[in-house]
Amino acid sequence: MELSDEIIINAPKSHVYAALNDPNILQQCIPGCEELIKHSDTELEAKVVLKIGPVKARFSGTVQLDTTGAPDAFSLTGQGNGGAAGHAKGGADVTLESDGDITVLRYQAKAEIGGKLAQLGSRLIQSTAKKLAAKFFQSFAEAVSETAEA
Repeated sequence: MELSDEIIINAPKSHVYAALNDPNILQQCIPGCEELIKHSDTELEAKVVLKIGPVKARFSGTVQLDTTGAPDAFSLTGQGNGGAAGHAKGGADVTLESDGDITVLRYQAKAEIGGKLAQLGSRLIQSTAKKLAAKFFQSFAEAVSETAEA
């Protein structure tokens, strides 16, 4: 499954990049996120509860960041396990581009799922993934815009 989008955020690029590295902001924006622990500048651990169709699961997972192109671009890879519900792994490439006082964030993500979740059907999974991504980025854009104005 692949997802991509472009989001305009009313904040300078340096502010957006800092927010993408702030576990408190990320935890507020990730749908269903119960806990987000930053172990290092490149390693995060998360606990997320999601309901996808009839399946509700608590996922525990890790995320690795590659910041070699920062602050203009970075990539992340992660994997999560939802017990009997299944597992997921994937990654995303993110670019940030300044346009005056706003930032254009673009991402391309890929994910693979297995277990009960994979049996739900790719259309349900794809539509749920798009909704979750849209919800995250809308919350993220609002949170970053608010802190930029403060």
